[in-house]
Amino acid sequence: MRFFIQFSYDGTNYHGWQKQPNADSVQDQMNKAISTILNTNIELVGAGRTDAGVHAHQMFAHFDCDLEIQSKMLINKINGFLPSDIAIYDIFRVKKDTNCRFDAIDRTYKYRIISKKNPFVKNAYLFKKKLDIKNMNLACKNILGKKDFTSFSKVKTQTYTNICHITKAEWIESDNELIFIITADRFLRNMVRAIVGTLMDVGMGKINPDFLNDIISQKDRSKSGVSVPANGLSIIKVNYSNSIRF
Repeated sequence: MRFFIQFSYDGTNYHGWQKQPNADSVQDQMNKAISTILNTNIELVGAGRTDAGVHAHQMFAHFDCDLEIQSKMLINKINGFLPSDIAIYDIFRVKKDTNCRFDAIDRTYKYRIISKKNPFVKNAYLFKKKLDIKNMNLACKNILGKKDFTSFSKVKTQTYTNICHITKAEWIESDNELIFIITADRFLRNMVRAIVGTLMDVGMGKINPDFLNDIISQKDRSKSGVSVPANGLSIIKVNYSNSIRF
């Protein structure tokens, strides 16, 4: 039987989602916790990978298991075993061929920027220079649609294509905080952080909003802005069809 698990985590203390040698990851912690509680080896498959220091407000993974699962009881037991910066909210059975990565309809990320130091806001990028949010939102229009985002991806990745379809990209201003929301069918490695860095160049007047079209067309990572720090980035929603449920 295949199960989906919905969870969240603060990525500050982890080297991303995916397990790797000689580094602690969210996947390592969750594999260990679920395997211990179920007394069988469990290997989670995540809906996507997040870089070191990136957070997840809503993330999914799937696993296969022949045991009958009482989800509420299991959730409580696993949460009691997991560290405080990882939490599970739901476990539900899905159709056997459902894949949490490939069957996701879209994903939404949020990036937070604060202009003043705030001891109660940890997961945000402190940036004190004034940014022109109007021009940044004008620039966002140029990244909407189905395009090749090689210019915003890490080089030498193993993706079969760098084409993504962005359906939403906007900046929202609230008090001393700027929030960037972006939704797409898929994202490349480092893509959101590179897009944010480029949009901040627009906000500082370094480049014109329409110059993003030129950056995209050149398919060259060196033409776009720097990648902003990981701590301000969170995945906030992964969307699936209701038909996946068993």
